[in-house]
Amino acid sequence: MKVKLQDQRKVVILALVCGLLLYIVSQWFRSSTSSDLIISGYPVLMLLSGFAAAAACIGIYNQSLLFQTPKLTLRRVLLTTLFLLVGLFQLVHIVLFAEEIPNGAMIESELSLKMMTLGSVICAVGLLFIYTVSEKEIALPRKFLLFSGTLGGFVILYTLGIQNWSGLPKLLEEDMLSYTFTQFHFLVGVLYGVSAIVLFYKWKKNKDGDLPYILYGTLSFLFAECYWVSATMVNDINLLMGLLSNCIGYYFIQKGLYTSVVDTPFLKQQAAEARMNYIAHHEDVTGLPNRRRLSQRLKAMMDEAIVQEQLVGVLVLNINRFKTINDSLGQQAANRVLHQVGQRLKHSSLPCEEVFGLGRDEFVIAMTDFYTTDTALRRTRSILQLFEKPVMVDGNEYHLTLGIGMAIFPHDGESPEEIIQNADTALHNAKEQGLELNRYAHAMQMKAQERLQLENDLRKALDRGQFYLMYQPQVNLASGLVVGMEALVRWQHPQRGSISPAEFIPLAEESGLIVPLGEWVLRQACKQNKIWQEAGYRKLCVSVNLSMRQFRHSHLLDNISGILNETGLEPAWLELEITESMTFDKDRAFEQLRKIKEIGVHISIDDFGTGYSSLHYLKDLPIDRLKIDRSFVNEVMEDRNNAAIVSTITSMAHHLQLKVTAEGVENEEQLVFLRDQHCHEAQGYFFSKPILPSDFETKFLRDVDKPAG
Repeated sequence: MKVKLQDQRKVVILALVCGLLLYIVSQWFRSSTSSDLIISGYPVLMLLSGFAAAAACIGIYNQSLLFQTPKLTLRRVLLTTLFLLVGLFQLVHIVLFAEEIPNGAMIESELSLKMMTLGSVICAVGLLFIYTVSEKEIALPRKFLLFSGTLGGFVILYTLGIQNWSGLPKLLEEDMLSYTFTQFHFLVGVLYGVSAIVLFYKWKKNKDGDLPYILYGTLSFLFAECYWVSATMVNDINLLMGLLSNCIGYYFIQKGLYTSVVDTPFLKQQAAEARMNYIAHHEDVTGLPNRRRLSQRLKAMMDEAIVQEQLVGVLVLNINRFKTINDSLGQQAANRVLHQVGQRLKHSSLPCEEVFGLGRDEFVIAMTDFYTTDTALRRTRSILQLFEKPVMVDGNEYHLTLGIGMAIFPHDGESPEEIIQNADTALHNAKEQGLELNRYAHAMQMKAQERLQLENDLRKALDRGQFYLMYQPQVNLASGLVVGMEALVRWQHPQRGSISPAEFIPLAEESGLIVPLGEWVLRQACKQNKIWQEAGYRKLCVSVNLSMRQFRHSHLLDNISGILNETGLEPAWLELEITESMTFDKDRAFEQLRKIKEIGVHISIDDFGTGYSSLHYLKDLPIDRLKIDRSFVNEVMEDRNNAAIVSTITSMAHHLQLKVTAEGVENEEQLVFLRDQHCHEAQGYFFSKPILPSDFETKFLRDVDKPAG
């Protein structure tokens, strides 16, 4: 969480005050006789503190490269290199720490002091340099080269440090620290002070989450230099306090790196997911949850109602003669009217009710926690009374009337979609009859008979050869060339004629017939693709949809492999399309997808953005492509939320190195928008409707270098 600037200053001031108080107390303790208790164990404490400091530096190096990403920041690479180098000097400082004097005591050696001082100089100069150069992303360097270069730099600096250059003053004179030692560490302290100022102003400007911890670490290094400047003897407690202060600084540096590498990206990912989820599940004009959210919530309400033995009511509301309002006031004013209506419904809703916006001038209220239809009817009539008062927009009053259609679960339907559809049917019936309120009337027996007959016909259709495939081209937006095709099943009924897939596919899913039908589609698509390849046409990838039942089938992989072997089609020319909801059982889905990928078949997620979405799962899925649902593409030029969703999905896919295909492209404006978003491929009626294999061959295969559309 970001803190305000005033709070930031308080934290920095508090850190400075605490550091100063500790410094004053330690100097008082140093001058007291009780400090002899510490001095007697001084070498051991110095060794322990030194090894802790070296371990902390190496820990910073390991942590910085532990979390791999395709890109690293320059700051992160430089910090990694810097603290590996400082850690090596800290290690040598402790290894060379002690030399024995004639009375048997252990004191710090000249060479050890050199290593400690050299490490401090490198750390101070490095921090100041890192946070004054411009930040940018760089390619991921090889760990071996990075480590080798750092180690080579250390060897060079160490070799120079151990030389006894004539004329250079010593850091140690007998058992006293020299004036040169004090000067060096005073200058280093000045560098740390400048770095602290630079960091504070960067923190004030950028609000980066890692900068506070880096600043606290730099202040700790600054206090370490204060201790060392105040030291006079080789066994001075100030040397120990300085080393301990450095350890605290390394801790803060490590925490800052963790924030930069782990916490901040995670929070950004969470924010992106939340924003994308909000856009996908809320209506733009009213800000109310939309149809996607309605289906989810209605399913939850129905499950709860079954347990509690309650009813669930769905009211579909429509503003009468809204087109007249829109035509007379204009779209912007009409949108404000819709917003006012949505807010009035929302604010007057009961705890057991939820309000949704379906777009245009339709709203839905989902009601629960009641046991009789009379209760629902009374509540619905009270909702109608809400609009006896006019709606105020731009200082003008508008008297509105509503039409309401009602459907009640479980009497009027068994699924969210069925209940919503039946309530919508009741609304249209009410408008036809000039009623304000209408309850859905059952015609269940006839409908059930028709459904049963259709299911029986469906069972015979596959054996009687009534199914056939049509193909829709997939076009590369950069070149305009056809690069793939989607196979779509159709049913030619002998009496009813062509039956819509929207009618027979759900029935096939529920009855289990989708599994043999899906296998037939896969076999025919692979067979046709192989025929075209043997005819000498350029090889294209054919996409086939997998149903939920197919995907969960235990023999799916064997079926795919068997069909590929039977038809002779290479796996690289087949792409299987799944939906997001199939990945809800994460472990099972990942294993199934992994096996499919291993045999060389491509995988795409169809209708992306309309189902169960999680960036956390998506980044690990073994997939090749995202297909943006046509519901987002259709109104991409009119609905900024849909445009934002398409842009977000495309950008995210690029970062995850996935291809993107947009479905439902119907006009030039949509095509231009998708190109601007760097969408890879598209399909839709703008290029071609689904057509028979012979027509596809004539139009798209015999002249494959001709741009489509």
